[in-house]
Amino acid sequence: MARLYPYIFSNDAKKQAEFYVQALQGEMINVQTYSDAPEAAKEIKDKVMHLVFQAAGIHFFMSDSVKEPIQSGNQMDLTLEFETEEAARNAFDNLSNGGKVVMPFEKMFWGSMFGRLEDSYGVRWQITTQMGE
Repeated sequence: MARLYPYIFSNDAKKQAEFYVQALQGEMINVQTYSDAPEAAKEIKDKVMHLVFQAAGIHFFMSDSVKEPIQSGNQMDLTLEFETEEAARNAFDNLSNGGKVVMPFEKMFWGSMFGRLEDSYGVRWQITTQMGE
């Protein structure tokens, strides 16, 4: 069995992770900077090498991008499925704060509540409830 961990690269991983922790009522687990790495270049010592936060029962990994610029795109969404409409709506509202709603959070023909958004950092999310919620 394998585990899938979303790994998000960022221009400011610590600030972005703090947004997600607050929006999803999670917690910061660990932050390592390049100052922890032997022989790291002086100009990147304060950059985040690896960060772990937990939210919605999932561990997320993040890092500052130090070699290439961040480019937002539409290749992939992160999807969070919640047990209750209240929890899902709260996550949707919090994550869309400062971002843009792609599809409003509403009842879908298949029986779930569902919405899509792009957060203020350019990450796309699908927020849904379990079938029949």
